[in-house]
Amino acid sequence: MSNTRNTEESQDLQESQDSRESQETRSSRTPRKRTAPRRRIETDTEHDSDTAGSTPARKKPKPMEVLRQARAQLAELTGMEAESVSSFEQTSEGWVLEVEVLELERVPDTMSLMASYQVELDPDGDLTGYRRVRRYERGRADARRSGGH
Repeated sequence: MSNTRNTEESQDLQESQDSRESQETRSSRTPRKRTAPRRRIETDTEHDSDTAGSTPARKKPKPMEVLRQARAQLAELTGMEAESVSSFEQTSEGWVLEVEVLELERVPDTMSLMASYQVELDPDGDLTGYRRVRRYERGRADARRSGGH
């Protein structure tokens, strides 16, 4: 009778292990939600059937793709989320943006410290450098410059 009991216990143990493995397999198939994009800007590529073996030429990324990627890259490097983009232009070396960031939150909100960062990207939209060009309180307007600007 002890043999019968041992056999039943080992079968129960095996069934519970199989059940756990089955659950783990099912749960590993469920897609995981990504928290932050960590990829390069996706661009369309041109495929030339006449030049087999050569690398395909990359098209320029669209401005909105560059803008989104620049904000994400700056946030990853600085740990601060971009609130807005106040300047955006394409240059011969790539792209240059001016991004507004909340650096220090205060109460009332109008006293919070903001900063403008100049962000430089290569033609593919990869961040090549950034620097803080201005720091100011949220509630303050820019000082009036001579010439009406």
